[in-house]
Amino acid sequence: MTSEQTEESHSFMHYAALKTAIVNGEEQLLKELLANQSMQPLEKDYLLDLARLDNNPAILALLEAVPVTA
Repeated sequence: MTSEQTEESHSFMHYAALKTAIVNGEEQLLKELLANQSMQPLEKDYLLDLARLDNNPAILALLEAVPVTA
């Protein structure tokens, strides 16, 4: 496995962990996963849509605060 493949795998696992934390309403885990992170606009929009399904204001606030990369 190359360094690039390892990085892609890590990125995929991190994104899967974000989705799981949102669906499970795990606010503390989500805070930890989002610490010092930025996202692409499409990723952020998807995660916000996912969070809106549960209508958890704390989770929504955490996601809305994430900076977007160009």
